[in-house]
Formats: sequence, structure tokens, C-alpha cells
Amino acid sequence: QVRLEETGGGLVQAGGSLSLSCKVSGRIFSRHAMGWFRQAQGKEREFVGGINWSGSSLLYADSVKGRFTISRDNVKNAVYLQMNSLKPEDTGVYYCAVDGVEWRQLVDASIFVSWGQGTQVTVSS
Repeated sequence: QVRLEETGGGLVQAGGSLSLSCKVSGRIFSRHAMGWFRQAQGKEREFVGGINWSGSSLLYADSVKGRFTISRDNVKNAVYLQMNSLKPEDTGVYYCAVDGVEWRQLVDASIFVSWGQGTQVTVSS
């Protein structure tokens, strides 16, 4: 059974930066695309971005493009979300997610089948 654990959330002022990490176990991490989602209070969970198994293909939501960067380390079984120029509207619980299919080349929001417990990110104005 796959297990995903996010760390790195916290409180930051608008304009600041945070880096999230997600450690994955229970699956051959290097074969699967990974994604990040977030959910603000009272809103539906939304796709933030994703990275394919090799790191050669990435996709970002328009709302974070140019500010957030996803990367992965297939040796450490970890995926990262670097968040810069944070805005109050970035506040929410951030989740990492794993694709259910191996060796997928292109990512989109619909491919993910398991999520972690999430980590809270709060951006103050």
C-alpha cells in the first residue's frame, strides 16, 4: 500500500517562500508521475501541478505558473514543491498525490489515485 507524507507547511507573509516535501513509500516511486493539489477552506481541492516519472514533463495550474516549481528526487523517493511570491489566496492544505499508472509521459489532474494527509500553508497579507 502506498504511503505519502507531506512536510514543510507553515505560516508565511505574502511575498515570501515555502518549500514542501513529500516522501513516498510502498511503491516504486521512480516509475510514477507525482502531483500536488491544494484545498482552501470551503472550496474544492484543486490541482496545483504535476511531474512525470522522469521529471522531463511538468504541468502547472495557471494560478501558480511562474511562482511554483515542482521537482523530484528518484533516489530519495521524494517530490518537492517550491513556492515563491506567495499570495494570501495560496492559503490551504497542500497534498501530494501519486499516479496509478507506471511510466506515464504526460500528466494532468485526472491521473492521480492516492493522496497524502496534507500540510497546511497559510499566507498572511
